[in-house]
Amino acid sequence: MAEDFKKITEQNSYYNDLEQKSVSELTKIINKEDQTVANAVEKSLSQIETLIKEVVKQVSSGGRLFYIGAGTSGRLGILDASECPPTFGVSDDVVIGLIAGGDQAIRKAVEFAEDNTELGWQDLQAYNIHKGDIVIGIVASGTTPYVLGAIEHCKSHNIPTGCITCNPKSPLAKAVDFPIEVVVGPEVVTGSSRMKAGTAQKMILNMISTALMIKLGRVEGHKMVDMQLSNHKLVNRGVQMIREALKVSEAKAKQLLNQHKSVRQAIANGQKTHQ
Repeated sequence: MAEDFKKITEQNSYYNDLEQKSVSELTKIINKEDQTVANAVEKSLSQIETLIKEVVKQVSSGGRLFYIGAGTSGRLGILDASECPPTFGVSDDVVIGLIAGGDQAIRKAVEFAEDNTELGWQDLQAYNIHKGDIVIGIVASGTTPYVLGAIEHCKSHNIPTGCITCNPKSPLAKAVDFPIEVVVGPEVVTGSSRMKAGTAQKMILNMISTALMIKLGRVEGHKMVDMQLSNHKLVNRGVQMIREALKVSEAKAKQLLNQHKSVRQAIANGQKTHQ
């Protein structure tokens, strides 16, 4: 491992004697540290932009976006992937999240799963991954073997790779084509990268998937016109979108939505009728 690589995510907290502090003090400390995360992400915007452009290129050409990680990082990737179909109406095989240890690891840690250098590639192969896809490794430390092994295999198969890590000059950042290094500093609880590092990863994942879906045409103006109508709240939101777009009554908007089962189609057909 390079001599200039230091795990900032493992450095000692700035705060001592946490167990002696009141709840009020603890919440203020955590909030103070959380406020630094957005600034850290801002410093990485050029890296984020570069990776997003590659993701858009691959997915626009029919490829898929894979997130791969372990522990908190893996769960965050799965969360982001799982929210794309209901929010943007895409198939669940456009953005795919993988975690060391499989689906059971979403709820409960699977011992030593992240230490296997071959398991990540095996998990990707189950999806018949190819060079038209793109893989983003999500690892706060930048050293997780499960992800590093998968990335090395991707490189040997000419599959584009990116990463989100919270340590500069990490082995993972050096291994991928499009690294994102967002340095949030030591955690309040030393080494607990589910905190600031996890928050930073979540913010970046929001940017990647949202920008991708906008560029794929899944948003009109600022509206989620392709969202799945999977509950009453979303149906009501869809009705309001149709009302605003077509300047029609609530009853008419409901009728159009019931007829077309899609906000986009309801608006498009409503506009035709009004022409």
